[in-house]
Amino acid sequence: MPEMTRREVLVAGAAGLAAAALISHGGTALGATAEPKEKPVKKDRWSLCMNVATIRPASIEDKIAAVAAAGFDGIELWTDDIAAWEKSGKSLADLGKRLKDAGLEAPDVIGFGTTMPENDAERPKALEDLKRRCEQAAKIGATRIACVPTPDRANFDLLWAAARYREILEACKDTGVVPALEFHGFTKGIHTLQQAVTICTKADRPEACIVADTCHMVRGGGSLADVAQVRGSLFGIFHINDLPQKPAAQVKDGDRLYPGDGTLPLVQLLKDLWKVGFRGPLSLEMFSDAEWRKPAADVAKAGIEKIRKVIAASGTGA
Repeated sequence: MPEMTRREVLVAGAAGLAAAALISHGGTALGATAEPKEKPVKKDRWSLCMNVATIRPASIEDKIAAVAAAGFDGIELWTDDIAAWEKSGKSLADLGKRLKDAGLEAPDVIGFGTTMPENDAERPKALEDLKRRCEQAAKIGATRIACVPTPDRANFDLLWAAARYREILEACKDTGVVPALEFHGFTKGIHTLQQAVTICTKADRPEACIVADTCHMVRGGGSLADVAQVRGSLFGIFHINDLPQKPAAQVKDGDRLYPGDGTLPLVQLLKDLWKVGFRGPLSLEMFSDAEWRKPAADVAKAGIEKIRKVIAASGTGA
């Protein structure tokens, strides 16, 4: 894919660069090399995960029990779950053991802080804070932590963000936890898959990866079909949820539905993700008041059944 000079980037603007970057050139998809070096993916089933925002009111013990009993492979805890566990006087090593004993992986931890301050003088503190959170995540056996480009602003330069992401990955490399770039569709700055892929590609580090989300992809003005142009290994984790039929600009976090209960083309999404080599984790994430009022075990059971139904319809692996 032809390199763009900084002047071309600034002329094109963030949205323009992102759109240009997503397009396949000479049969090579974005994020792929002309001669793929990756070994063929042999895994024949999806790895399934639950983001505990879906069962937010439950205790951390009940969250773990419900997710494990439903049959998920992994669980996404939030940093406030981890902080609450520590505040209760329990060790993070014990939390990690509880996850292991339940047969659950921790592919990602969700938590937000300042990661890309505009003022250079604030960057060392932001890096130390993120590194500290990575170290906490490592103690429970997590392999990634969500890294949202913050504070939000409309003037995010993608090459600048790529340099900052490279700096973040370098600063956290010894923790064993990879900060995975997460974009939010309702923000002014980094809000599309195209932008996130450009940042990861320009960061030029093999561990660079993305936390993608069907809700955020739609809310940011993109299409779920965009994943077909991205190599699967660039996705660290993929949040899967459905949405009702409504204009993208009106989509809110609380609109998320179980997979298959809305109008998103999730069957085709899974076909595309499977084709580009991604095998998960697919993680269910919803923010539903109605579901929060139900027992966590019931929500987890319903969630995995609905995900498996969409997977079966896609014919991609169970």
